[in-house]
Amino acid sequence: MNELNKTENTNALLVGVDTGTTGSSGIERSLDELEDLAKTNGFHVLGRVVQKLERIDGATFVGTGKLTEIAEMAEEMEAEYLIFNGALTPAQTRNIKETVEFKISDRVNVILSIFADRARTDEGKIQVELAWLRYRLTQLTGRGVELSRLGGGIGTRGPGETKLEQDRRVIRKRMAVLRAELKKMEGRRMRSRQLRIRHEMISAAIVGYTNAGKSTLLNRLADTDLAAGDQLFMTLDPTARRLDIEDGLSLILVDTVGFIRDLPEFLKEAFRATFEEAATAELILLVVDISDPDAASQIEIVQKQLNDLGAGSLPVIYVLNKMDKMKASAYHDVMMILRNEKAKCIVPISAVTGAGVEDLVNRLSSFVEESFVSYRAHIPYRDAGMTAHAREYGSVKEERYEADFIVLEGRIRKSRIGPLLPFIV
Repeated sequence: MNELNKTENTNALLVGVDTGTTGSSGIERSLDELEDLAKTNGFHVLGRVVQKLERIDGATFVGTGKLTEIAEMAEEMEAEYLIFNGALTPAQTRNIKETVEFKISDRVNVILSIFADRARTDEGKIQVELAWLRYRLTQLTGRGVELSRLGGGIGTRGPGETKLEQDRRVIRKRMAVLRAELKKMEGRRMRSRQLRIRHEMISAAIVGYTNAGKSTLLNRLADTDLAAGDQLFMTLDPTARRLDIEDGLSLILVDTVGFIRDLPEFLKEAFRATFEEAATAELILLVVDISDPDAASQIEIVQKQLNDLGAGSLPVIYVLNKMDKMKASAYHDVMMILRNEKAKCIVPISAVTGAGVEDLVNRLSSFVEESFVSYRAHIPYRDAGMTAHAREYGSVKEERYEADFIVLEGRIRKSRIGPLLPFIV
């Protein structure tokens, strides 16, 4: 599946186009991110080349003259790969390969390769393969022109075209199989979600830009040992863990795949079920890497993608992570954005050192507690089934059997207090 034929630390040169639409620092931020992606994928980045254009060249991404200049530079630097900061079209791929002798890749290909390396569960592997096949299907469109020249004439179908159709048919058939498998897995996830809803279990989705420290935070909160590290896309598979709150109350924490700018639409589609974990939660923990100079921009990207998922109206706790490595300028920019948005809950922490985590747990506890109501009830023995209802949708602090009734004291979800109301004293 992974077509990046390289060894560890393969030399690469990054190629970008500055169209002026993202400001003077926009292209540099994007290339910084591409460099991180490339390094995560095992490349050794030798440098970067940027050409200023009104728009990306439809034939060769950069101008043909610039492409020749880049090839000469890459040869001098002993680069093996040119990695383009965007999604190359089939025509661009073909034209670039005809002009230069280097191996080429693009942003999408690098992300897909990382995803392929990171996927651990069956569902994650299927999602990645499905995304890869969608990508290959778009690439086949361009190769068809090339293949159709192998034979045939006007009104006939040559062997090249037949091969193209065969390739498409094989890919679409495999995609249908993968979608069916994914649907079964999504069904299981849906049943698990419905079980949580039925039992009124409160869930909080941990979301944020890739490498913001979401898995490290989950490990700290729930005392787990999920794979975490200073790398992009450490988590591809949603992971749910239980956080016990006092008096028998608990919260389900769900770790999600990281967001990133310019994520291809077919990748969003492949991981839609995973992203939807955020949309079905009752609370969002938006983790921000406050050590990243681009933190403010990353918040906006995450918020936009949450809005696209229909999760934009959920209550949010902004978790400013990596305070032990905080950049003052990043903190200033983030606070400006959050003040403009009138953010109500901002918690600075370090998931690595544990600083501020107790405050975050207290905020989570408050959120859970505010979703419940305390009660004291006298349940007649003929209605003893109410005790099961109280336990299923809340916590029971006291259950005492008197001569004429059962004394029940505890807390229950506000939405489930109805059946107990006639017996409350």
